Amino acid sequence: MGMIKVLIADDQDLIRGSLRIVLRGEEDIDVVGLAANGREAVELCRQHEPHVVLMDIHMPEMDGIEATRQIKSLYPNTHVVMLTTFHDMDYVREALAAGAAGYLLKAMQPEDLAVSIRLVHRGETLIPQEIAKIMVAEWTGGTASSKPGDGRRKKDGYGLTERELDVLRLLVSGKDNREIARELFLTEGTVKNYISTIYSKLEVPDRIHAVLKAQDENLLAF
Repeated sequence: MGMIKVLIADDQDLIRGSLRIVLRGEEDIDVVGLAANGREAVELCRQHEPHVVLMDIHMPEMDGIEATRQIKSLYPNTHVVMLTTFHDMDYVREALAAGAAGYLLKAMQPEDLAVSIRLVHRGETLIPQEIAKIMVAEWTGGTASSKPGDGRRKKDGYGLTERELDVLRLLVSGKDNREIARELFLTEGTVKNYISTIYSKLEVPDRIHAVLKAQDENLLAF
């Protein structure tokens, strides 16, 4: 597959330097640039066309969300991963809608960083379980008591079966195919088939959009 070109964008020197040091020992990852703000990140993407961008949210001149929007518009094949803290939950949905491929917590274990970059490079979606739990709690808290009939109507409209809804709930909770298979006593192949059917019924291309649609259409009302 060749080297994975990575760009790091963060306004803190310490974070940029630390992430580069962590990745330096990885034989298949090449850090091609460091940006201190969103504007620099967009410019460095023009120069290096990285495969993966690690993007801070709060930066001067241009924040990470606007930079993500511009990078995805110019380079749709570049995967952008947001670097976040628990305090940034309000920005999660906005960044995903801007085209981010997911999130990494700044407090992650160093050994998780390279693994996460490889997953995103392969086209996987990254939503850490800690963040997914908060997202689900917020969304279901806001929808469970309001218009339950509306939620049922939307479910019927998309034709999702109870089993598909079970898979969707676990998918939204941040679980991968193996974990979903284990929890529902299915094979991974069967889970993939369910997920493909869910994408088709919801008319979405991937997990991120399935998560967003599940919220928008009140499919998470338990």
